[in-house]
Amino acid sequence: MPEKIQQTADNIRSVVKTTPETGIILGSGLGGLVKEISIEHSINYSDILNFPVSTVVGHAGRLIFGKLSGKNVVVMQGRFHFYEGYSMQEITFPVRVMKFLGIKNLFISNAAGGVNPDFKIGDLMFIRDHINLMPNPLVGKNDESLGARFPDMSEPYNKNLIQKAIQIAAQNNIRAHAGVYTGVTGPTFETVAEYKYIRAIGGDAVGMSTVPEVIVASHMKLPCFAVSVITDLGGMDELPPISHLDVLKAAGEAEGKLTVIIKELLKTI
Repeated sequence: MPEKIQQTADNIRSVVKTTPETGIILGSGLGGLVKEISIEHSINYSDILNFPVSTVVGHAGRLIFGKLSGKNVVVMQGRFHFYEGYSMQEITFPVRVMKFLGIKNLFISNAAGGVNPDFKIGDLMFIRDHINLMPNPLVGKNDESLGARFPDMSEPYNKNLIQKAIQIAAQNNIRAHAGVYTGVTGPTFETVAEYKYIRAIGGDAVGMSTVPEVIVASHMKLPCFAVSVITDLGGMDELPPISHLDVLKAAGEAEGKLTVIIKELLKTI
């Protein structure tokens, strides 16, 4: 595994000479942050050695290097999901590559369904913890050069970054919460009973990504900040129909709030 990661990092470095400080993963319908970046290099995933290719609408499939808020960043405009047929190791491979490229922090965004009754569509939720209902990406032989066999998960999401984000949201009149994200495989949206189950076990929002990436980041001791855009609501006795296009529309409408949070948060690190 380390050899493959290093091969990919070297392949990218043959084109990109700057060292990124922060990695950013943009979720469904949230690729607009790229407009704020002073882009130095943009590489299609299909042109990167060993990289998977995103197959989902709303995920552009580009690795972007540039400056945002005066900081060198590498941005995944689109991610990979278990439901696309990729293994957990393939899904999380880009996180390991970004670590090898030099990032010191990882920011992650996603579109999620809200099960907390206090949430509204368009709210932001800063993830303070998660519940993993997906296969664990660390199953299999462990390479000690990448991380410990049994990594600590007492603080998978950096508390300092969460507190700063809460302050930034308040200063900009952005409705935001801190909550627990439940990761599921998808690709189906949840049933009424599943939404109720997720709420009963302590979840505030549910989605089909993020958790594997955070587990691998924790394995490599990479501090994480993650935020969900609440694009639909569950937990009621009768659910309105929901489609992926509805999610993309809601995410697009809330994109400006996410952009403010990430830009201002970057200034603090």
